[in-house]
This record gives sequence, structure tokens and C-alpha cells, in this order.
Amino acid sequence: MFRRSAVRMSARFGNVQMGPPDPILGLTVAFKADTFDKKVNLGVGAYRDDNGKPFVLECVREAEKRVCGNYDHEYAGITGVPEFLPLSQKLLFGSELDGRICSAQAISGTGALRVAGDFLNRFWAGAKEIYVPSPTWGNHNPIFKDAGLAVKTYKYYKPETCGLNFDGMLADIKAMPKGSIVLLHACAHNPTGVDPTPEEWKKICDAVIEGGHFPFFDSAYQGFATGNIEQDAFAVRHFIERGCSMVVTQSFAKNMGLYGERIGAIHFVCADKEEKARVDSQLKILIRPMYSNPPIYGARLVSQILGDDNLRSAWEKEVKLMADRIIGMRTALNDELAALGSTKDWTHIEKQIGMFCFTGLTVEQSKRMVEEFHVYLTSNGRISMAGITSHNVKYIANAIHECTK
Repeated sequence: MFRRSAVRMSARFGNVQMGPPDPILGLTVAFKADTFDKKVNLGVGAYRDDNGKPFVLECVREAEKRVCGNYDHEYAGITGVPEFLPLSQKLLFGSELDGRICSAQAISGTGALRVAGDFLNRFWAGAKEIYVPSPTWGNHNPIFKDAGLAVKTYKYYKPETCGLNFDGMLADIKAMPKGSIVLLHACAHNPTGVDPTPEEWKKICDAVIEGGHFPFFDSAYQGFATGNIEQDAFAVRHFIERGCSMVVTQSFAKNMGLYGERIGAIHFVCADKEEKARVDSQLKILIRPMYSNPPIYGARLVSQILGDDNLRSAWEKEVKLMADRIIGMRTALNDELAALGSTKDWTHIEKQIGMFCFTGLTVEQSKRMVEEFHVYLTSNGRISMAGITSHNVKYIANAIHECTK
């Protein structure tokens, strides 16, 4: 038996202040504690089926059968499972670009962004700052700040139209100091759901090249935006065709439903093989003391799916199924709001793309949605379309209508 000591332990971290809860994950905590039978969680960006349940892709189930019991549990190399890297490159870029891409497996998109930020802080010859769209994914700013980069913004969203502020975006890119790092969402912009058209992307590329800027693409939703893998890669591939060097972060959380496996990649598109070799050497030096090497299970699942023609085909069909359901819910929500007699223009719900929708709801309206109707969304009016189903769309539409009269 241990006797309880009467001596009080000294506080070693008395200077640590209580931090605020995560604004998105905090919604989930509140949602779970809510006992209201019609409550809806539109906060977290994870796909749900039409019954509101987590969706495991059939191709993933088949890949699990092939992986389980057929591999050892040895360490991967510093840059990850070898077969995973060329397959992830080909998916994103369409080819391996003559061996000019330096890639490393990462701990999903978040980990890839942090590694990229640390690398740029060490080796970028220009100002240690990055320009991100306003608004951008809530985690971008703290990731880059913690990596030692100063975060600045450029115009992106136009509240008056719930659409793209293309003129403002282009003007800001042109006004940036020469050789700036510019973060771009490859597709399905989070949180707005607003993407440039192919023609707009071409003009954005022109401005980036004219300014001598360095494009940094975050690709978290390939296939999930339009349901078409190739179409969602347009922006990245166009910049490649124009001769841009770049860094691209890639995630398989959304498009393969591998959220908890934390599987992603970071890709540096280099000028030549010699530059690639140097970048690769320093990338390994950076990763080694950070997490040594990445987990292997998720990478093996992705490799099975992308490396087998039948599984790859099945996956593309399932990605389209997910995208199409979300597109269908956009139409249904817009239709329900019209049927309720709303005098507001809600067509932006259908025009926006991907998992999220920037509704245009104010902070006060969003607060009322949560407190009065138990519909959980972020305070900026962003909703996850994946949380809307044929069973709750009428209730959600009525809540929005009541809050915006």
C-alpha cells in the first residue's frame, strides 16, 4: 500500500494559461452533449451517407483484406512506403514528370503542410512569409505561424455575391512583393466552396508567373469536388504545364474516407533531378527528428487502390457517388428554401462546390441556428454539406429560413 503524501506537489507550469477550445472540434463536443432528437452536426468536414452515418468505401474494404496478414510491421523509410509515392504523384500530376518530383509521405494534409512550412522557413531565399486566401482553412494560419512563417492574406471571397472576388484576388497577387509564396486551394476551397473557373485559373497563373511567385497548392479534395479526378487536378497541372516549380500538399482523408489513418504526401516539383536530390536530402533531415518515419497502414491501403486497375476504377466510381450526393443535397437545400418562400437568393448554395458551403449567415444568425434549432455550424456561417441528408434537409432549410427572415 502506498501512503498518500501530505506534501503538495509544486506547480511547474503555473505560467501556462488555459487555451480556447478548437472552434470546430468544440462544436462536436457540444453536439454530442445535446439531447435534442433533431439535432444536426454541420460543423465537422467528414463525409456521411444519407443516413448520417460514416461511410467506408468498398474499395477500401477490399484493400484492407489484401493488406491484413500479408505484410510485416517494419519501419518505413523516412519518406514513407516506397510504392505509395509514385502512385500519389501520378494521381495528382498525371505523370512523374521525368523524375523531377521530390515526394515524402506525410501525416495527412496537416502534417504535409507543417513539413512544407518548416522546409520553406529553412530554405526559402526570399521573405519568410506566406500569402493565404481570405478566408482560408482555419488550421492554415497556426500551422504556418508555428513553422515560423509570417502569414499575410489576399482577397478571395466576395460576401455580396457569396462568390469569388476574382478582380481583388488578381490585384492582390500582382501587388505582392516579387518572389512571394502564395497558398492556393487546388479545388473545393475550404471554407467557402468557391473555386476559380479554368479560365480564371489561367489568369491567376499568369499573375503568379509575372510576379516570380512560388505557388503552394493544398490539395485536400481531389475527386471530391466535381466527382472527376482529372478535372479537380486542373489547376495544379496547368501551373506545371506553364513551367512552375511548386510545392503541393496532398491528403487522402476525404477522397478515400481515410480520416483517422492520417495519410497524405508532400511534393516538391523541382527544376531538374539535381535540385530534386538536394531537396530530398534536406527533407529527410527535417523529417527525421520530427517523427522519424510515417505510419504504414494507410499508405498500403492507398497503394493497393491506386496500384490495381479494378480497385482504382471502383474508387473513382465511389468518389463520384460521394460528390454526387453532396451536389444533390445542394440542390435539395436550395429548393426547400425556395419552397418555404424565402425572399433571399440562395443560388450560391448550388454554385459553390465541394464539402463546404459558405451560407452567408451572420455570426448572430449562426448562433441562433445552434441555440434555437440545434443545427451546429461554425460562427462564420460555414456548413458541411456532407451532414445534410434527405431526412433532415427540410428541417435545416426551415431553420435557415427562420433565422434569415
